Amino acid sequence: MSRQAVIVDAIRTPMGRGKAGGALSEVHPVELLAGLLKEIVARNGVDPTTVDDVIVGCVSQVGEQSATPGRMALLAAGFPTHVPSTTIDRKCGSSQQAIHFAAQGIAAGAYDIVIAGGIESMSRIPMGSARMGQDPFGPKVNERFAPGLVSQGISAELVASRWGFDREDLDRYAARSHDLAARAREGGGFSQEIVPVSVNGRDVSSDETIRPGTTVDALGQLKVSFRTDAAAERFPEIGWHVTAGNSSQITDGAAVLLIMSEEAAKRLGLKPRARFVAYDVCGDDPLLMLTAPIPATQRILKKSGMKLGDIGHYEVNEAFAPVPLAWAKELGADPERLNPRGGAIALGHPLGASGARLMTTMLHALEQTGGRYGLQTMCEAGGMANATIIERL
Repeated sequence: MSRQAVIVDAIRTPMGRGKAGGALSEVHPVELLAGLLKEIVARNGVDPTTVDDVIVGCVSQVGEQSATPGRMALLAAGFPTHVPSTTIDRKCGSSQQAIHFAAQGIAAGAYDIVIAGGIESMSRIPMGSARMGQDPFGPKVNERFAPGLVSQGISAELVASRWGFDREDLDRYAARSHDLAARAREGGGFSQEIVPVSVNGRDVSSDETIRPGTTVDALGQLKVSFRTDAAAERFPEIGWHVTAGNSSQITDGAAVLLIMSEEAAKRLGLKPRARFVAYDVCGDDPLLMLTAPIPATQRILKKSGMKLGDIGHYEVNEAFAPVPLAWAKELGADPERLNPRGGAIALGHPLGASGARLMTTMLHALEQTGGRYGLQTMCEAGGMANATIIERL
């Protein structure tokens, strides 16, 4: 018989710019994650010996993130050596998939207590480090999708073109992201979810990535990021509107959730904060690449028997502005419910940590606003997407 998985707690680090000199760039990724693991068991009075598994999303599993970072982090946090860990790579959705695996393992009876989350230090391990300039597709994929798959930036341009978004649409959405994130921070909306990180004797306690006062006019001065002569020749329909300003920020960060069976939470005297209603993961066109959140949302609504209007908070990862805009247009979503505290354009996108970061922010927002249901989805490289619906308890 299936058991109910519940979220007991969800925390994250502040988001640091993923470059040399960024707020968290001097912190080893293992240490960044270890601080959250230590905090989440301490603040909930959970004995680390009772944790059945630590499931961690991480995309660039090389260098300082290569030795099963969750395992190294739990050892650094002082957990007993019998606690295991595994690493999940579903690209941008890695830690959302880690959350799914944790909840599904609890429902199946394999686990009672799991910590699921993610880590990515993009300043120390640059995006693409694992490929080292090699072709990741292979001859059969290149043959099937000739003349070839493209970068996510060009895919974002293709999405903008197909759904009819121009430069002003994208920049207006990007400015909105910064404005909403700045207002949430100023109002204390992030204060309960962020665990400060000590860096050289000082605490970093606020997101470095938010730029208050960002305007459409200022964003309009930026050059497009992905146009080349070859791409322009292959895709004459593209208007070339995607810039660094209307794309997600390269970021350092980590986030974790404490997930239990309902019975375990009751036994420990812990109050569940949310339950999982439904999960989905699916693929879509690998050339457009960023559109899978649309069918993933349609599928999860069908699985749950819900309508989009039943849900009060939507988190759609802002990999590029066309992604949430196309999702909202295709599904007829209420724009006021879409990323109401800003998204990755303002808060950053630390790849393997982003799924858990979005879930953490969504849970706290539901609690602070009295919302009941939240839906999260995010595009993933290769043309995939996870989707999750939770109910605040």
